[in-house]
Amino acid sequence: MNDNLFHSQVRTVWWEEDPPDRVQVGILDQSLLPQQIVTLHLQHEQQVAEAIASLRVRGAPAIGVTAAFGIALAAARLLAERQASQQELTLAELNEHVYEVAQLLCRTRPTAVNLFWATERMQRVCLEARSTRQLVTLLKEEAQAIAAEDAQACWQMGVYGAELIADGDTLLTHCNAGALATTGIGTALAPIYVAARSGKHLHVLVDETRPILQGARLTAWELQQEGVPLTLITDNMAGHFMRQGDIRAIFVGADRITANGDVANKIGTYSLAVLAHAHQIPLYVVAPCSTIDLSLPSGDQIPIEQRRSEEVTTLYGTPIAPAGVTVANPAFDVTPHPYIAAIITEKGIVRPPYRENLRGMNTEH
Repeated sequence: MNDNLFHSQVRTVWWEEDPPDRVQVGILDQSLLPQQIVTLHLQHEQQVAEAIASLRVRGAPAIGVTAAFGIALAAARLLAERQASQQELTLAELNEHVYEVAQLLCRTRPTAVNLFWATERMQRVCLEARSTRQLVTLLKEEAQAIAAEDAQACWQMGVYGAELIADGDTLLTHCNAGALATTGIGTALAPIYVAARSGKHLHVLVDETRPILQGARLTAWELQQEGVPLTLITDNMAGHFMRQGDIRAIFVGADRITANGDVANKIGTYSLAVLAHAHQIPLYVVAPCSTIDLSLPSGDQIPIEQRRSEEVTTLYGTPIAPAGVTVANPAFDVTPHPYIAAIITEKGIVRPPYRENLRGMNTEH
């Protein structure tokens, strides 16, 4: 594999270690992009939880990786503190701390199932350890494995999805499901990157993605870094461009996919899906197997995160609505499976019937 093809120019989240007494989680603060490129070095699990809740790090796969690093950080920090004060730390105490930190992180964002998948995977490591030092080592190794697997999954999704893109296509995407949402080249943007790097000529229409403009701030910035031609549009322009007949396909990510193929993704995805269906444009969902939640029969059971009203009533702190106005701010909506042409995972392209074909996949990592 060409190493330049596999990796992105964007680095989202990573593990930092300066033995023996300093470990950190590094993140690119996405809340400041594209005006400022600022790296944060998180030294406490509370800082990790705040970074996830405040969207300093975002995107379902990246949230899962960050949570895994946060648990490893918490265990290493507690062990180092006890050793520095010459206080004993039992394995039972450390296991309890891991559990409490996992619960803390899971409370940050309820919709993205990758968060729960990653914390559960990290907690299973506790069953293997026979000492506190071994547990800290195993947790660090597991978190790094989750990050590496995510990068590999992104590449595989890109390869599969690129098969659905023809030379000269104009594509549409919503929110940000690129490198900033993962530790690799992205989910929904991965097929676009792979297709472009293989020589296909593409043009991408980028929805701005209200209310906090992940498309305008993040996807447009990413595509510029990658040299992929793009046009930024407002969310309510999508139908107009579909009617013109230029858009060949829509690629979006996902925060949770249920057993029947219903998909929770950034608010506005459902509207795009209905428009795409009316214009006979295929909508493809790109997500790793860790986003598939077979425990939920349909999208009706997906918890939808409700965020602060200020995200709707202000832009960068400037009020744009009357004071005291009632606001609804669901972060996600659910697209029913009949509107989805295919789900692209790192293990292949899944087509209807989703209930049968998703369950037939080996989604365990």
